[in-house]
Amino acid sequence: MKTILFCGGGSAGHVIPNIALIDELNTQFNCIYMGTAGIEKDICRQNSVKFYECNTPKLIRGKVFANLALPFRLIKAVKEAGKILETTKPSLVFSKGGYACVPAVLAAKKLGIPSITHESDIEPGLATKFVARRCKKVLTSFPQTAKKFKNGIYCGPPIRQKIFNGKRADAMKKFGLDLRPTVLVLGGGSGSKIINENLRQIIQRLCMDYNVLHLCGKNNAVDTNIYGYKQIEFSDDMGSVYACADAAVSRCGSNAAFELVSLKIPTLFIPLANSASRGDQIGNAEYFKSEGLCDVLDEKDMTPQLLYEKIACLLKDNQIKTALAASHIKCGNEQIKTEVIRTIRQRS
Repeated sequence: MKTILFCGGGSAGHVIPNIALIDELNTQFNCIYMGTAGIEKDICRQNSVKFYECNTPKLIRGKVFANLALPFRLIKAVKEAGKILETTKPSLVFSKGGYACVPAVLAAKKLGIPSITHESDIEPGLATKFVARRCKKVLTSFPQTAKKFKNGIYCGPPIRQKIFNGKRADAMKKFGLDLRPTVLVLGGGSGSKIINENLRQIIQRLCMDYNVLHLCGKNNAVDTNIYGYKQIEFSDDMGSVYACADAAVSRCGSNAAFELVSLKIPTLFIPLANSASRGDQIGNAEYFKSEGLCDVLDEKDMTPQLLYEKIACLLKDNQIKTALAASHIKCGNEQIKTEVIRTIRQRS
């Protein structure tokens, strides 16, 4: 059985799509993972994926002196990755971006092992730009992103298939929700302080008419007895979480955004501000807004009152519901698998 080495990390957004692909490829290939001691290691352990650790340096944006040793540390990391590749002998390296993917792709290039990278966001990240010319193909979630690379191919996003399997009645019972419409609030993997704070100032008003299922992030739950308000710090059963939702409030990381749109859930996206990121969430949100598939609220404009009004309007917005029903945004799993298999066969 041929081996595929997956890499990428630094955040769950780089790891979960890889796990979605591993779930679909692991009957045909030996799927293994290379990354740092960060979140990717924990997620791989939880999903029984064999993991190889590589001590990878991270670029610290805006701090020149903090990066002076970066080239030397990267050279060391590439040597470390090369030893792992020589031991595991993969037929392909599949990169999902983030700084954790760089040593694996550089080492693979030196050893003549083909690499594919996938970019989830509409604006390519720094790691994708860096490894793109060393890869056979750059696969993308957004159609216009592929046009930015000579070897770009639009495939769509990797999406976990189990998110489509939630049963609403069972899910509502699981979370103790009644028959009223349910608003799902997501703040990303670790929660969002600004969303949590604004939501909790209007939660009593919202729960007069709706259930609110709030994924608030680890250690962010508060004591409350408001009827209809359910807090979850984390869930590994997102199929059930999504099955409850009549509308959602969310950051606009690519994974969550594509999951919500694919499930036809009307969503108010509150993208992470430029000051806290490279602006990828803003670009993602603008795309979905231009397609009529969501509403968007700039976090600098957010107040509790405006958030309440936006949620109330979203639940009644038939234009968004109609656009979502007609949307042909696709899950990219099948085409990504096709490109992976084709590249391995071309090497053979």
